Amino acid sequence: MNKIRIIARIDINNNSVIKGKCLEGLRKVGDPGQMSLFYYQEGIDEIIFLDAVASLYDRNSLIHILKNASKSIFVPITIGGGIKTIADIKGALSAGADKVAINTQAVKNIEFVKEAVRMFGSQAIVGSIVARQYRGGWEAFVDNAKHRTYRDAIEWAIVMEKAGIGELIVTSIDNDGRGVGYDIELVKNISSAVSIPVIASGGAGSEKDVVDVCQYSQCDAIAVSSILHYKASSVESIKKSLFDSGIPVRL
Repeated sequence: MNKIRIIARIDINNNSVIKGKCLEGLRKVGDPGQMSLFYYQEGIDEIIFLDAVASLYDRNSLIHILKNASKSIFVPITIGGGIKTIADIKGALSAGADKVAINTQAVKNIEFVKEAVRMFGSQAIVGSIVARQYRGGWEAFVDNAKHRTYRDAIEWAIVMEKAGIGELIVTSIDNDGRGVGYDIELVKNISSAVSIPVIASGGAGSEKDVVDVCQYSQCDAIAVSSILHYKASSVESIKKSLFDSGIPVRL
């Protein structure tokens, strides 16, 4: 079993870290530069910066945040939100990102994802699936969970893998920000359907939630936000809980 990666997910709007519930009711919780540096110093394995409303307003405003962060943070950084052109990807990678996450534009045009993979390699392209429970399954959503795609999330994960992406981040709309634990069944179903790494996101309220999703969903990494932002736990404590549970982590 590969070592589980612990990833700090930092959602941003107007230069502030924000957090809500079910990707709604967003409120400011801190400064992205300060928070990302703190998590790096704590031993985080990776960082994801997401422009929370980029696709709604047709922009990505994270380049300056990314440039500043990459000067002092030396773990892989993924940037997402509003990535819709090859130029956007070039700009993000040039500014210090190691990977870009794509959701809305992939649904609009899967050929864009294929072209991105051809140009930058699968290791640089992350597929983002934001899903809500629907009629016994899960439906993929876009535009920060505002709009339906009428696509089954598991089937869409397979399409994304075939397009060549290197990994998937899977966010549960139902569980996001509620501290009720990850949607283990969603993550497990997608992990079973694809052979690429899957990052579980949305719902961690305790270290036990992190341990449970790692034990039961076959995920390769976990993204955490509220549990760190509100200091309910720390990177070191999360890793210790995983290690004590027999789950390999980078100590």
